[in-house]
Formats: sequence, structure tokens, C-alpha cells
Amino acid sequence: MQFLDQAKIYVRSGAGGPGAVSFRHEKYIEYGGPDGGNGGKGGDIIFEAVPGLNTLIDFRYTQHFRAQRGDHGAGSNRTGAGAKDLVIKVPVGTQVLSEDKEEILHDFTKVGEKIVFLKGGDGGRGNASYKSSTNRAPRQHGPGWPAEEAWVWLRLKLLADVGLVGLPNAGKSTFLKASTNANPKIGNYPFTTLHPQLGVVRRHGQEFVLADIPGLIEGATEGVGIGDRFLGHIERCRILLHLVDVSGENPIAAWQEVQNELKLYGAGLEDKPQLLALNKTDAVDEETLDSVKQALTEASGQPIFLLSGASGEGVEDILDRLITMTGHATEEAEKIVSETEKTWSPL
Repeated sequence: MQFLDQAKIYVRSGAGGPGAVSFRHEKYIEYGGPDGGNGGKGGDIIFEAVPGLNTLIDFRYTQHFRAQRGDHGAGSNRTGAGAKDLVIKVPVGTQVLSEDKEEILHDFTKVGEKIVFLKGGDGGRGNASYKSSTNRAPRQHGPGWPAEEAWVWLRLKLLADVGLVGLPNAGKSTFLKASTNANPKIGNYPFTTLHPQLGVVRRHGQEFVLADIPGLIEGATEGVGIGDRFLGHIERCRILLHLVDVSGENPIAAWQEVQNELKLYGAGLEDKPQLLALNKTDAVDEETLDSVKQALTEASGQPIFLLSGASGEGVEDILDRLITMTGHATEEAEKIVSETEKTWSPL
């Protein structure tokens, strides 16, 4: 399945149906009178976040969404049928933006979350509703309330517990394949990952979602390379796993380059909990590995994990650490929600 994380679509709710102009003509009723019913309500435009989707590719081929209008009213005071609502299903993590992308209209962060984005028009009044003591035979009717319409952007920011970051060819895809059920493209050249990949890590009866983000290079926040478009996906990750190629030309500079891009992007990326790991340890001798590890420890001020996605060495240790960290993150989130519920009171 192709990946698409942005799409522009047109949405329009249904207009209300017009009311009817009708009069009773029963043979044995001495006095007739107006009996035109009201029109039916137009369909709403509803967005719903559903599980099982991680791309907006469907919106590349279907870009216009129009709900049906309500039916006409009829005689005998019959109200027209209301139109069905049009439900647009989107992946969890989708943001609905204004046409100019300046305003976030809604952000879907939970499965099953649903909003009425555009309301359908109410039906027009039939002539029976206009009857009064001075107007016994009204012939006017309401045409029905108009539809609402808008052009909006859909922007997907994938939801994941752990995000893999690093320079191109740092071994992120190999690690994803070694630790999850994903089957990403792997090659010995930069930018083998052209879009985010998701995988599920299952270990010790627990699981978490791991996302491989396309490689970042210097200037990514200004549009250099392909990483700038996908930095937004990192916003949704609770923890970052930064992989540095120990066999690269300058591993310390590689670490600093990615850290700088995270800081320049903002949105709190540099403050997220982060694990730092030297990857491809099977490609260098022990002396080089010890030297790079010591230099990176001094530069970063944090513990360094050693692993090789290709051989599997060290993968289990870092997965155990990530499981512990994601568990703490979940507990903290639940604690914050619980405290908020305790202090909240209705107005």
C-alpha cells in the first residue's frame, strides 16, 4: 500500500429538503385546509478515526465528498425523509486543517473519535406550519436551509510509542525488521526509506508500536532532503531511539547533526525521552567501538547502547529498555488523566 500523509479534499453537507404546499380534499371533510409537510434534514459530514489505517492514499483518488440533501415534504403533513450522514473514515493521528493550513480544525488522537464537521441543512417548512387565524390557506413554504461546504487539508501524523531517528543509512530499517513484524526496504544506499514505516514489537507479553522515520540530514527543517516532511511524525512518538552508525565517517558529528535538526524543528522534539545507540557494531573492531562509545558518551552525557540490527546483537537488551520506558510513559499519562478528572468540575 502506498503511503500518503497529506491530502486536500472538498466536503459539502446536504441541503435541507423544501417544504410542501398541499391542501386536503377529502370528500366527506367539510372544511379542507393546508397539509403540506416539512422537508427532510440534509446529511451531515462526519469525520471518524478508525483502526487499521496508516495512510491517506484513498484521498488521492476520491477528493470530493458530498452528502445527500433531504427529501421534499409531502401532503397529509408528511415530513420528507432525512438524508443519511456521510462518514469519512481517517487514520488515527489525522489532523483536519483549514484550506490555508493556518488553523487546526480538529486533531484525531483516539480510535473511534468522531465529530460532525459540517451540519446538514434543516428542512424547509411546509405550508401547514404557516396556517393561522388570519391566514387560513397559506401557499408559502420554506425552501430548506442551504448546505455547508469547505476545502480542507488532511495531514497525518503517525501515532507510535517509539520513533527511530538517525541519518540516512544508519540501519533504522534493519533494526525495524529485526525487532518487529514489518518488512521494510533495505539497501546499502541513502534514503532507502522514503516514507514512515510502522511495526509492532511483541516481547514478554507486552507490545508497543515502533516507527521508522526517513533519514534526517543537515538542513532538513529548511526542506533539504526528504526528512523535513516527516519530522511531524516524530511529534507523536513518546520516545525516540537515535541510531548512530558506528562505522560511519564521523559518528559524533552524525549524532550532533540529527540533534540540531530536532532542536531547530521545535515542537518539543529535543525534550522527548531518548535512547542513544551505536548501530552496526559488527562492522568495526573492538578498539574502534570502544573509542567511539567513549567519545559519544562524553559528547551526549548519556548511556550508550551497542547493537547490530543485522546480527541481532544487543537488540533484545534495547527492546527490554524500551518496554520499560513505554510502560512508565503510559503510567504517567494515566496519572495525569486521573488527576485532571479529580480536579475537573462542571460549570
